[in-house]
Amino acid sequence: MLVKALKGKIHRGRVTSTKIDYPGSIGIDTEILAAAGIRPYEEVLLANVTNGERVETYVVPSPAGSKEISILGAAARLFSSGDIVIIMNFGYYHPDEMDALKPKVVICDEDNNFEMLKK
Repeated sequence: MLVKALKGKIHRGRVTSTKIDYPGSIGIDTEILAAAGIRPYEEVLLANVTNGERVETYVVPSPAGSKEISILGAAARLFSSGDIVIIMNFGYYHPDEMDALKPKVVICDEDNNFEMLKK
């Protein structure tokens, strides 16, 4: 049996734009993605802290250093520029791996500058 557990998280990112006319996903600055251990095209769960909405989608890379968190496609109806979001990425682990699991968590400020959560 495998256990689904948190692999990486972007905490309190700020939505920089929404684009309804896009095939769907979330664009995230590749530097933020790398710090959180999330790869382009992986599935993520978005939690909108501002309004309580939750959406699953996949990540597309945005330019490094852009600080972009852009909600694309249908999910753009549930998010607005300036909303605060938590972006979670999960992996499947053997129970023996769980004791050593240390998810990568980045904390963003209001401009999407980030630092690693200190454990």
